[in-house]
Amino acid sequence: MYELDVAVTRAINGLAGHSAAIDYLMVWISGIGVPVMVMAVALQWWRGSDRTHIRHVLVAAGFSFLLGLGLNQLILLFIHRARPYDNGVTDLLIERSADFSFPSDHATATFAIAAAFLLHGARRAGFAFLAAAWLVAFSRIYIGTHYAGDVFGGALTGFIAALIVLAIYREGTKADRLITRIF
Repeated sequence: MYELDVAVTRAINGLAGHSAAIDYLMVWISGIGVPVMVMAVALQWWRGSDRTHIRHVLVAAGFSFLLGLGLNQLILLFIHRARPYDNGVTDLLIERSADFSFPSDHATATFAIAAAFLLHGARRAGFAFLAAAWLVAFSRIYIGTHYAGDVFGGALTGFIAALIVLAIYREGTKADRLITRIF
């Protein structure tokens, strides 16, 4: 399995270095993807149509985002995977990271948002966020900071977090009504 992970990672990272414009774009997407997605979620708070349901989805996306990143911190207590550039697998286009490679926080965060929207029935926005999540995840491998397996693990953690939130944070409950009526 490790050989497949390395092969996929090398294939994607091997695309880097051939076009300065694409390299710049991938570095930019990697750096700004998560904040842009978070802003896209937050700006929907004042959306007019079906405001109560949309706000529930937005809060669920926020909880999924936070839970996913929290789960990553637990995983990092047990799994200490070196970055692919430290193992000579990739060429790095950005500064080195001080933390471990598995799972990818960027993938976890973006896939948690997409999954929350999809699981709560906001399909159009959910698929748009899913496309953005795939782009961010791809960029993390392209720039050399993650193995493909790190990104897959992060995506899985994000989806699991969204499933947990779906099971616990119910629409129409007293807590939900309190949160969604703010502003």
